[in-house]
Amino acid sequence: MEVRVRYAPSPTGLQHIGGVRTALFNYFFAKANGGKFILRVEDTDRTRYSEESLQDLYDTLEWLGIDYDEGPVKGGEYGPYVQSERTEIYREYAQKLVESGNAYYCYCTEERLNELREYQQENKLDPGYDRKCQHITNEERDKLISQGVKPVLRLKVPTEGKTSFDDIVLGKITRKNKDVMVDPILMKADGFPTYHLANVIDDHLMKITHILRAQEWIPSGPVHVMLYNAFGWEPPIYAHLPMVMGKDGKKLSKRHGATSLIQFREGGYIKEGLINYVTLVGWSFDDKREFFTKEEFEELFCLEKISKSPGIFDYKKLDWFNGQYLRKLDDSRLEELLIPILEKEGVVSNPISDSQKSIFLNAMPIFRERLTLTTDIVDCINFLFNDIETYDLEVLVPKKMEKIQVINILSHTISLLEDFNNHTPEENEEIFKNKCDELGVKVGDMFMPLRVAVTGTKASPPLFESIKLLGYEKAIERVKNALEVLKQE
Repeated sequence: MEVRVRYAPSPTGLQHIGGVRTALFNYFFAKANGGKFILRVEDTDRTRYSEESLQDLYDTLEWLGIDYDEGPVKGGEYGPYVQSERTEIYREYAQKLVESGNAYYCYCTEERLNELREYQQENKLDPGYDRKCQHITNEERDKLISQGVKPVLRLKVPTEGKTSFDDIVLGKITRKNKDVMVDPILMKADGFPTYHLANVIDDHLMKITHILRAQEWIPSGPVHVMLYNAFGWEPPIYAHLPMVMGKDGKKLSKRHGATSLIQFREGGYIKEGLINYVTLVGWSFDDKREFFTKEEFEELFCLEKISKSPGIFDYKKLDWFNGQYLRKLDDSRLEELLIPILEKEGVVSNPISDSQKSIFLNAMPIFRERLTLTTDIVDCINFLFNDIETYDLEVLVPKKMEKIQVINILSHTISLLEDFNNHTPEENEEIFKNKCDELGVKVGDMFMPLRVAVTGTKASPPLFESIKLLGYEKAIERVKNALEVLKQE
């Protein structure tokens, strides 16, 4: 059996990290088994449909390097792969359900359904449709049609018995039919199918063998199995993926931080780190190994190693992964990633000049090890290209120190900087440390004010390498400027 899996998002919002993980799991499972990865766009919710969301889907897959085998634009044997282009197919199969007695048309108005909900709430009854239209008379139906009421199509859910399906991750899942959602809508009044009907028909016709989706879809499982049975089809194999949670144990959401992929992209993350970390949220190869390339996941991924428990999304751990991968990049890729950021933020000219690029390349060995996010490059080397307009006194004067102490310490660094070029960075560091001993101050009490005076920030690369790149004359000028600011306050 050829493995065929699909990623089938709705273009109603930006691609979020949970959806990205689902896409990665499906993609890696297909690749590891020599199968096919299909992209299907489930755009039947026309009220929330967004062209921006659809483009974000394509951009996300392209950025991650996920190349689908069949789907929109690319095509394939079982297309079209956009649900709004398949409406005639759904109507054909919907009619078969009516003819077999497994579905029925419901003419209840929105007003009646609202009254039903209110009645159920007031009387503390279980919510859900009361199945009125299962028994509607021809006269009632004709009257509603004459009033312009357009019906929806509902699945006739049995009230007795149980429905079960096997899940690779969670084992056998069984629900009493009376606990399944009451006669869910399959076709809306606008003629578009709901998720339940379109999903089952498409998965069958596209010969999907395995469905990997989030555990939040488990309640839909019995409904889908009922539909497969109603059509006389064999259900695919299910694997419901663990939820993606924040560290507080609640479902990952905006309150935890960034959740859409574009926020991570714009926030300084690279695909290598993101793919590695996200794939490990709910999946592990063993108890030790953490680093995998995309190609290794394509070879090693298997469903048996998916966790039953929720996966915790730790932003700090993602930062760590990102930093590890950033430092491994070759110079040309690092240049390709970082220079556009410097241009966009106005740190360098746009396009970057040859002289600025030379400074950037010379600085690469010392800033490479300081990067966690690509966006860190701005604070890291801005001081090499732009003068310091203002000093933050709270940063310039360390805690537990007086301004007069900082003035005294910085004054002593000027003579040392004048002799800077006669020594290596290592020798200069030792010379400055000796001066700290002579003045009776801690090394940090000299190095931090000096770093801020020279670079304007606490986040610069190693101090003495930074001074060497900047030039000792410029460094002396900035120390003097910092002293003037301190003396004026």
